[in-house]
Amino acid sequence: MPMNAADIEKLIKAALPDAEITVTDLAGDGDHYAAHVVSAAFKGLTRVKQHQLVYEALGGRVGGELHALALTTALPKT
Repeated sequence: MPMNAADIEKLIKAALPDAEITVTDLAGDGDHYAAHVVSAAFKGLTRVKQHQLVYEALGGRVGGELHALALTTALPKT
C-alpha cells in the first residue's frame, strides 16, 4: 500500500521537529514523491549525512511502501 504525503511529513517531523517540509507527489500515483526538508539539525553535516537523517526518519520505508523519494535538504536561512 503506497504512502501519502501527510504520512511522509509526519514521520520526518517526528525525527526533526523543527523541520519545514514540502512533499510533492511527482506522478499522482502515491509512489513517487519529492521532499524538500529544511532543518537546523543539518548544521555541520554533509549532504549525505543530511539525507541519511531523513531516510532514517522514514524507517526503511523507501523502496518499499514509499517506492521513490527525490530528496533535497537545506539549512534555514538566517
